Amino acid sequence: MKFFILTTAVMWMLNAQANVEAKGVQSELESLAKKQGVQLKDLSVYATTGEGEGLKTVIDINSKQIMIPASISKVVTASAVLANFPPGHKFKTQLLSSADVKNGVLKGSLYLKGGGDPSFVSENMWFLVNAFLRSQIKKIEGDIIVDDSLFDKMRYDVSRQKERVDRAYDAPVGAMSFNWNSANIFVRPGQPGQEAKVYADPENDYIRLVSKAKTTSGSDNKLVADRKEDSKFDGDVIHVGGSIGKGYKEIAIFKNITQPDLWSGYNLKAFLEQRGIQVTGGIKTGVTPEKADVLAESESKAIEQILADMNKFSNNYVAEMLTKNLGTLRKSKGATLADGVVLINEHLKSLNLPEEQYHIESPSGLTRENKMSSYVMWKVLQHLRNDFRVQPEFLTSLPIAGIDGTLKKRMNNSAAERWVRAKTGYINNVVTLAGYAGLEDGRVVTFSFIYNGSTDETKVRQFFDKLLIFLVK
Repeated sequence: MKFFILTTAVMWMLNAQANVEAKGVQSELESLAKKQGVQLKDLSVYATTGEGEGLKTVIDINSKQIMIPASISKVVTASAVLANFPPGHKFKTQLLSSADVKNGVLKGSLYLKGGGDPSFVSENMWFLVNAFLRSQIKKIEGDIIVDDSLFDKMRYDVSRQKERVDRAYDAPVGAMSFNWNSANIFVRPGQPGQEAKVYADPENDYIRLVSKAKTTSGSDNKLVADRKEDSKFDGDVIHVGGSIGKGYKEIAIFKNITQPDLWSGYNLKAFLEQRGIQVTGGIKTGVTPEKADVLAESESKAIEQILADMNKFSNNYVAEMLTKNLGTLRKSKGATLADGVVLINEHLKSLNLPEEQYHIESPSGLTRENKMSSYVMWKVLQHLRNDFRVQPEFLTSLPIAGIDGTLKKRMNNSAAERWVRAKTGYINNVVTLAGYAGLEDGRVVTFSFIYNGSTDETKVRQFFDKLLIFLVK
């Protein structure tokens, strides 16, 4: 009996302490919101501390209200990906052919078969080409045919903004993609009054540079660059103009390309030629013959590292590539984004979330059609936290306050630096942040902050950051 009374007293004291904490946080939240000009009606916020029987709600502001989540939608995408592709899963890119090899000559076409790898970059291409080199083939008497058939030909999610831009974040997707489907343009100053030095990396025949950029005697950067399609050939033209001051060492410009399959094929040809392998034909698209032999193969990074590429930098291209890979679990050829979104929603349903509090159309969140309450986002975060099979991989994928990714310049030199790991989100009139904040006593706060309103986005971010700094303290 005495033990029961003692235990009850301890539990009462802990609950009383939790209530005091919650009231203190609520008071601080209201004070910070007023200072930053954030209205509570524009917020959906939910946060808890502890776990199991010790789980306590510390913030609840309109937590069941559905709002636009922006890029914290990628938390949902990551959860579905980890549920379907176990840690360590890798995607394959292959070189194949059904032609004969005679005296070091491949008597036919070489197929570049895309396996949906979002992380296939120059290093992977070198690995693939070097593996092919060991087959002792020195000449290809045929075309390079790019097999992009694992996914459909829809390059852009219909839920993205309607206007296309040539920035790297708006890159198209394809089962055979290369270097994030973006070109690297490097500009260095020449002598004042002379043309600047402009380079494409990697060099290939898909990209054509037209430069009128000049060098000035100052230290300013007034470079402008635009990508334009040209019907006269298969690739893209990048025009570089403006000026660069002699005080600069180098300026990097990143532009997306329009045709991932041909872009990959032209780069393969360039890499082969750099290794002394001649290709007599052109670059085409097609489907690999069923009886083709695998001549070389490259594996992607592990799925958890690809998720870090997505979450650390809020990469929309990676989100859509991974979602189409989910789609391949429903359809072996021509997988669509919609196929993958079906699996994302099936995953959410399996978590027993209140279905009236969410609606997911886009895996990246680059849309106003996604809707979600902060409570639902918190539930997904709690699932990821409590499922040890995926918890370490997901946690590692998140930006760290003051250290890297989209949180590199937020909460730095504060009590929250390194103690907050969270996914950011932003589109016009939408600012979001969702993740975890560690406390020195070992507890962890799971939080979901969603703002939909007209207050300046910088003030909203500051409000979120100051609230987290208070929570960590």
